Amino acid sequence: MAGRIKEEDIALVRERARIDDVVGSYVTLKNAGGGNLKGLCPFHDEKSPSFNVTPARGFFYCFGCQEGGDVIDFIQKIDQITFSEAVETLAAKVGILLRYDESGAPVQRGPGNQRPRLVEAHKVAAEFYVDNLFGAAEASIGRQFLDKRGFDKDAAVHFGVGFAPRGGEALINHLRGRGFSTAELVASGLAAEGQRGLYDRFRGRLMWPIRDASSDVIGFGARRLFDDDRIEAKYLNTPETPIYKKSKVLYGVDLARREIAKGRQAVVVEGYTDVMACHLAGVQTAVATCGTSFGEDHARVLRQLLLDHDQFRGEVIFTFDGDEAGQRAALKAFAGDQAFAAQTYVAVEPEGLDPCDLRLQKGDAAVRELIGRRVPLYRFVLGNVLLKYDLDRADTRVDALREAAKLVISIRDRSKVDAFTRELAGQLGMEVDQVRSEVHRAAARQPAVDRGGRQAPGSVGGSGGAAGRGGAVAGDGVPAPAPRAEIPSPRDQRFTIEWDALKVAMQYPALVGVAFDELDDHDFTHPWLAAIRAAMAKVGGPSAAAPGEAWVVAVRDAVGNDPAAAVVGALAVDPLRLGREPDEQYGHALVARVQELTCARRIQDLKSKLQRTNPIDRADEYNRMFGELIALEAYKAELRNRSISGAL
Repeated sequence: MAGRIKEEDIALVRERARIDDVVGSYVTLKNAGGGNLKGLCPFHDEKSPSFNVTPARGFFYCFGCQEGGDVIDFIQKIDQITFSEAVETLAAKVGILLRYDESGAPVQRGPGNQRPRLVEAHKVAAEFYVDNLFGAAEASIGRQFLDKRGFDKDAAVHFGVGFAPRGGEALINHLRGRGFSTAELVASGLAAEGQRGLYDRFRGRLMWPIRDASSDVIGFGARRLFDDDRIEAKYLNTPETPIYKKSKVLYGVDLARREIAKGRQAVVVEGYTDVMACHLAGVQTAVATCGTSFGEDHARVLRQLLLDHDQFRGEVIFTFDGDEAGQRAALKAFAGDQAFAAQTYVAVEPEGLDPCDLRLQKGDAAVRELIGRRVPLYRFVLGNVLLKYDLDRADTRVDALREAAKLVISIRDRSKVDAFTRELAGQLGMEVDQVRSEVHRAAARQPAVDRGGRQAPGSVGGSGGAAGRGGAVAGDGVPAPAPRAEIPSPRDQRFTIEWDALKVAMQYPALVGVAFDELDDHDFTHPWLAAIRAAMAKVGGPSAAAPGEAWVVAVRDAVGNDPAAAVVGALAVDPLRLGREPDEQYGHALVARVQELTCARRIQDLKSKLQRTNPIDRADEYNRMFGELIALEAYKAELRNRSISGAL
């Protein structure tokens, strides 16, 4: 166990690891004004973006699920690792050599902090495989494979394609020479243990490095080349490891993510060479799953890259072979279609060619045309359903209608159901009323859930409206608890002024300066806001605030384990919505407005006491309180003038 990481190194990691770059590797962020960025939250499913990032203060916060923090917190939460492990991960990315205070309490290390070493092992392995592809005589079969598929040396280098030597210990020896331990080699999935000891997992295969969105190599896809390969599977992938989860990985996402965000389009193909062919042909939004079918986690990754929500629709285009397996894949994709706000399409080459073969036989333009000829996924699936039936016979037409009606009621856009009903009637050669009646019967039989198994929008407990914010009802009729209902919201009228004052103190501390020091806990009616004000005072107040994220981190750390700590991130990223750049006059006016509201509460309390006090029997006390009331009314008027001067 190592000692604690030195505080100055942690601060340096926060400074060097830009939060917009780190978060932007996972989520597409759009300019939200006021120096803020916004995207879809990676920590919960949402239809409208509520995830905010403020680079100037180095913080993120989601107003949907209340997750927030700095760049270290983000890596902790997204990778499910400890604080020290997150610091080490970021330090490795930005090239900081961490120092440890051996005199401090030791850091308990878990498996998560393997990531920097495992990523480094994969980086070294990728370089080793590339060197072998172009330098080893036995790799000629790999070079021939690429050449026959239209990929020259430049293409291979661009995608990092390499070759694993046939010998059983070549990579192991190379990695051991670079200081990697046996435990690290096994944990990485690059080596495996057999009866005779450790051996290279990949031998005599063409290697594709699989990178995450931040371009770290986290695994490999390996293609069989030799007939005498004892592993018969054509493709072999890295097993599940601490850094590689196949259900969450898309091959090519590192190359495609910026084009996906810019073009609002993602093309999902079936293999590594298909991704290469698409990118080289100009379809640079192509990605592929790695040894598994497209699933919910893959959809979540694409939604975050597409910034996929109801007001910002893009396209997700699936390419499938025209065979039976391709049709099954299309049906599965259609079942998960509800996950997207984007329009889903399918692109199938009439002759059954995949993008790689299509490019080889007909050129780059043919690949672009394939994507351009995409058809709505619904129509493709419906066409395949109808092909199963003999539509010249009355009885099988009815059977086709019953199955097709189930698809019609599954359409995500309910406004299109009637149009699709009419279209189906034309394809079946049946009366519209007859088809509409069957669609209605299918809807009556269908439980109120969407194709992904979740409750349909608009039904009780659905995801629309206030679901997840309190007042929602679960599917069994039991009220669903709001996850953090007590957290004050900037939209909550009870706390608006207090919230805005703390927000300015957090984001522009110099604008409130020493004036903020006049406030105390009585000026904040919500205990969490009072706790944050106290934390600000504890670290010297806004007038002594360090620049940038250091001030926010200091306040959050001063709050400690109090639930109010979660609110610090919200205050750091919530836009002012002022319509202009704030100035000192505005900051001081906000402080005055908070004091005015406190004064108004004291006046109300005093008036209540006066009403309960007999002015004859307790004349001295009554006169004292009456004098205090006059003074408070005058002070309140003065505070009102101060707040008005700041154009509140």
